[in-house]
Amino acid sequence: MQRRLLYTLVTTALCAVFMLTACAPAATPTSAPPTAVPATAAPAVAATCLTVGALYGGPMNDAGYNQAMHESMVVMAKNIPCVKLIEAENVPDEAGAKTTMQNMLGQGAKLIFATASNHQNPAVELAKANPDVKFEIAGGWLMGDNYANYYADVPDSWYAMGAAAGMMTKSNKLGFVAAFPIGWTVTFINSFELGAKSVNPQIQTIVAYSFAWGDHAKEADATNSLINQGVDVITMHVDSPSTVISTAESRGVYSIGFQDLAAQQFAPQFWITGTGFTLGGKVTFLTQSVIDKTWKPIFLRCKMSEGCMALAPFGPKVPQTVQDNVKQTLSALDSGEIVVFKGPIKDQAGNVKVADGATLSENDMGSLDWFVPGVVGQPK
Repeated sequence: MQRRLLYTLVTTALCAVFMLTACAPAATPTSAPPTAVPATAAPAVAATCLTVGALYGGPMNDAGYNQAMHESMVVMAKNIPCVKLIEAENVPDEAGAKTTMQNMLGQGAKLIFATASNHQNPAVELAKANPDVKFEIAGGWLMGDNYANYYADVPDSWYAMGAAAGMMTKSNKLGFVAAFPIGWTVTFINSFELGAKSVNPQIQTIVAYSFAWGDHAKEADATNSLINQGVDVITMHVDSPSTVISTAESRGVYSIGFQDLAAQQFAPQFWITGTGFTLGGKVTFLTQSVIDKTWKPIFLRCKMSEGCMALAPFGPKVPQTVQDNVKQTLSALDSGEIVVFKGPIKDQAGNVKVADGATLSENDMGSLDWFVPGVVGQPK
């Protein structure tokens, strides 16, 4: 009996083994070794072809001037991947700018973009002491063997923005918040007023200064002061337009932006339009010329039609007639059909400042110290 039980158990176990073996997949022949998966090679890193420094007067994310300058460097670095880009933000004064640029030189920079007005003098000083380094100054005017400047041709765009404001206002009072009464700011205000007058002869542009490029409390005060005077369209020339635009929006007042297209986010309802710098293509050109050893000091100014500025989308409350007029005005400015500062032009006191048939030069615009009739405020 015990033998029979043992026999049965052994037989059952053997059957189970055979059944499992039959159900298993056929073995892979072992005559050839398995093929190894090739290792993924690390992407080749391009050698640095040029170290470029860029410094900004304020934060790189200000939705204004500094962000626009930073964005141009981002475009350049994308277009020329072998560039090593060194950036520094919040460098508003000359002493800090000099130290910052010296640090960039110490890291091997052979091209430096100085973007704030207070960067120009230390850039020129360092350029003279480092003749093998190229310096490009945004909005500058000084030129030398190894330093020059670049910028957009801005006054024309202000004329078109003035035309937009002149068609949107109900009170015939426009507001302009400005940092300082300096030559180019005065030129922008005059161009804005002349553009507004081209569609509405009754227009006034009231000016309020904050006396700082980035003091948000003063910008809010200036904006509220203008609105309290009956202004129903506001624009600005400060580093970041965010405070002026958001303050106007909170009080149901239209705004027109400047510096960077990101400004539109602060006015979802009462935005008209605006302009922003798009200098990435020109920064790429200047950088490539240093790499190619073809760089020359040129006084570079370029129009919106050349890609150096862009028109922001229009806001939801802007009629099609206004949109069409702005686009037609920009086209007429580009073709030369409209010349903003062609005489005769008088100042607030009625004195002829631009004779009949004459036009303001670039140097004149950079040092203007008078307002056209219709501007309310002091130009200096």
